[in-house]
Amino acid sequence: MKAVVITQPGLPEVLKIKEESKPQIGRDEILIKVRAIGINRPDVAQREGKYPAPEGVPKDIPGLEVSGWVADLGENVKTWEIGDKVCALLAGGGYAEYVAVPQEQCLTIPEGLSLEEAASLPETFFTVWNNVFQIGNFKKDEIVLVHGGSSGIGVAAIQMVKAMGGQVIVTAGSEEKCETCLDLGASFAINYKEQDFEVEVKKYLGNKKVDIVLDMVGGSYTIKNLRLLNRKGRLIMINAMENRMGEVDLLRIMSHQLVITGSTLRPQSKGYKGHIATNLMEKIWPLFPDKIKPVIHTAFPMEAAAEAHKLLESSNHIGKILLLV
Repeated sequence: MKAVVITQPGLPEVLKIKEESKPQIGRDEILIKVRAIGINRPDVAQREGKYPAPEGVPKDIPGLEVSGWVADLGENVKTWEIGDKVCALLAGGGYAEYVAVPQEQCLTIPEGLSLEEAASLPETFFTVWNNVFQIGNFKKDEIVLVHGGSSGIGVAAIQMVKAMGGQVIVTAGSEEKCETCLDLGASFAINYKEQDFEVEVKKYLGNKKVDIVLDMVGGSYTIKNLRLLNRKGRLIMINAMENRMGEVDLLRIMSHQLVITGSTLRPQSKGYKGHIATNLMEKIWPLFPDKIKPVIHTAFPMEAAAEAHKLLESSNHIGKILLLV
C-alpha cells in the first residue's frame, strides 16, 4: 500500500509517499480501506520529532483519524461487516491506504454526512467529549470559553456545547474567523490579535464568569484564564502551543476551588476510547446534520501531505484540512 512516511524529523518536506506493507489485523481489529484522512496538530508534532507514537503504532506514519470502508475483520469482531462505511480514531498510522483499528474506536457515519466529511470528526469530537463533557463535567447552561474557536477542535466544541445547552465564548485570529464562530453558535467572539480576551470577556459577561476554559495555548493565557473562571471553574488544557509553562495564582485557585486539568487522548486504552465512541454515537451523532455539521476548509490528495501541513501550520484555515486517498 501507499503511505505518507516521515523520512526524518523536520519541516513538511520530510513527508514522502512510500510503499509500505499493509497492516495485519488482530483478533479484535478491523482493516479499513481509507478514503479520507483528517489532519491534526499532533501530526505536525510527530513530524517534528516531538510527539512519538505509542508502542505498537507505526513510528513514521502519522494520522489520528480516517474514514473508509471495512475491508477485513478480526475473528472476534461482531459489530461490523465487510463493506460497512466507518470513521475511526487511531493512535497513529492514518496517512495510508489501509489502517488497522480496534473495533471499539470505530464509529458509524452520522446521518447526512459524506464519507469525506466524516474523516474530520473522530479526533476533534473525541477530544472535546473527553475534555469538556467527561473530565470537565459540563452541565447545561454553563459558559465555556474556547480558545482557537475556528480550529478543528474549536468548531466541534462550539457546536457540541451549544447543542447540549451551554453558552460558548471564543477567541480567534481574524474577523472572518470570529464571524464563522458566531455563525456556528458562539454567543461572543474575540479577535485575540486586536483585543485582550480577558478584558473583552469581562465586559461581555458583566457580573458573570466562565465555568470552563478549553485552552490549547498555555503560556501567558494561563493566569488570564484563571481570573475569568467562576467558583469551582475548570481550566482544561489540551495543548501548550505558546509555552508549556504558565503563571498561576495559588491563592485564587484555593479560594475559588478552581480545577486545572487536561489530557492527551493518544495513549489512552482502547476501552477508554471505546467509552467515548459509545457516548458520541448515543448523544452527539443524532444531532447531525441539523444541529451539528462538519466544517471542512479544504482537501488535498495524499501526495500533497506536505502542503496540507504547511497550511495547518500557517493557521490560515477555518475548520478541518483533509487528505484524500
